[in-house]
Amino acid sequence: MEEVYCRVYGRVQLVMFRDFTKRKARSLGLRGYVRNMDDGSVEVVAQGPREDLEKLVAHLRRGPLLARVERVDVERRQPVKTYADFTIVL
Repeated sequence: MEEVYCRVYGRVQLVMFRDFTKRKARSLGLRGYVRNMDDGSVEVVAQGPREDLEKLVAHLRRGPLLARVERVDVERRQPVKTYADFTIVL
């Protein structure tokens, strides 16, 4: 199992980005979380097979219809914690 840490920048809050991310991650069988950050970005931590993580990152780069994704920073790292599901952190 691998993990990616992503920060998504642009118009990504108040456009259903977290729900969009959760639905795609769950459809890929990934675990982790998505949450809004105080600086207006969205943070995503996802765990699973590399191929599925790459699909999620490609999905994040597109974003939902109302979003305008300017940049996605991706860091691949070793998992320190294992998540049971993919959730939205409020």
